[in-house]
This record gives sequence, C-alpha cells and structure tokens, in this order.
Amino acid sequence: MDTNKEQPNNSLHGVKLIDILEHLVNALGWETMASEININCFKKDPSIKSSLKFLRKTPWAREKVEYLYLKTLPKK
Repeated sequence: MDTNKEQPNNSLHGVKLIDILEHLVNALGWETMASEININCFKKDPSIKSSLKFLRKTPWAREKVEYLYLKTLPKK
C-alpha cells in the first residue's frame, strides 16, 4: 500500500499534531480545551510537550483533539 498517495477527503492530511495543538491553544486556550476534552494534560500544568506525549500514546484522546480542531476551522 502506498501511503504517499493524496487523501483529498481527509481534512487532516498533512497537518501535524503540534500544529493542531498550537492552533487550539491560540484559538481557544488551555482552559476551554480542558472543558471541551476532559484530559489532565489540558487541565493540570498544561504544555505542548506534555500534550504531544500523551496524545501520541492515546488514540481516543487524539481523535477528540482532531475533531475539536476541525470544529474551530473556518467554514469554506
């Protein structure tokens, strides 16, 4: 299977997790992110580094973060 093929229907294709987190922090802030997604890395001493570490190991949380990111993007 060739993983380099374009994914025109995947809104997250080519978007890095760090870019998603930075966008959310700038758009919403940690407090709002924690109220939307109940995970400790957003609530207690939040940082990009700790959030990346947690989200890379926790698929269900990453899916919620990706969904929140998509909700904050401007509509086309």
